Amino acid sequence: MSTWFDPETQWLDPPTDRRGRQPVFTDAAIQRCLTLKALFGPPLRQTTGMMASLLELAGLDWPVPDFSTLCRRQKTMTAHIPCRPSTSALHLLIDSPGVKAEGDGEWLAKKHRSSKPRDWRKVHPGFDAGTLEIRAVEIIGSRIGDAPVLPDLLDQIPADLPLGIVTADGANNTRACHAAIAAQGAAAAIPPRKNGKPWKEHTAGAAVRNDALRSCRRLGRAIWNRWTGYHRRSLAEAKMRCLKLLGERVMSRDFDRRVAALKIRAAILNRFTALGTPLTQRAGLLCPGKGELRASVDLGNKDV
Repeated sequence: MSTWFDPETQWLDPPTDRRGRQPVFTDAAIQRCLTLKALFGPPLRQTTGMMASLLELAGLDWPVPDFSTLCRRQKTMTAHIPCRPSTSALHLLIDSPGVKAEGDGEWLAKKHRSSKPRDWRKVHPGFDAGTLEIRAVEIIGSRIGDAPVLPDLLDQIPADLPLGIVTADGANNTRACHAAIAAQGAAAAIPPRKNGKPWKEHTAGAAVRNDALRSCRRLGRAIWNRWTGYHRRSLAEAKMRCLKLLGERVMSRDFDRRVAALKIRAAILNRFTALGTPLTQRAGLLCPGKGELRASVDLGNKDV
């Protein structure tokens, strides 16, 4: 593994005009330390020692925050999630899996029953279908539905970035979600219910939903999936599996600290995706054309 530090990084926080004790380290310094913890899983004390060793090897005389500073700042820090810029309209893929937060594991709960109530934190990431990077993320409790989160995800998209298509599952097939997508000037690829009825509202979101309902009834759900590109949402499910490889559960006990830990994992996943995406270039025609393929098939039938 290679680790590098930019000497021009603002490691120490400049003084502010507010009263009270001034912060010593920037959010970038805290996030770098917590990134090591998310990657290798050591406690906070060992994380500070590892960071001190890396800074010494890099020849930087920066101070290292202690474990209590990391624990305290994790609750209030703003995690930065890097992503590559999009060259065209954004196709947003939305998924809503869960990450374990409290309770025993699967084997222990099945073998000896759970000793305390089990709880999850629902992660709502919005992936770019072109780069497969997370562009927006929301973390909520397990008792909150999926539909109220979609407008908050759309608000995280920069205003100067055009939004083309928003693909989500049927749990987001609500009037509020369609209205939020239509307000962004995007098209919604959300499957309607099988027994759904046309909406009587004369709005842009209701019109898109009614068109999807008519298409599914006349053409079938499979044709609608290929026509709208809804099948690409499986890419988001595959990337969420990669996110869970960084940890099946979150160990922080406070909700705000859990949110910061999960956003740091999203930043790590985006970095891995950017480094591991291959650059492909078409070198030539690798397969015969339609005419040659049809001629070979006809010739084979004739020989038979």
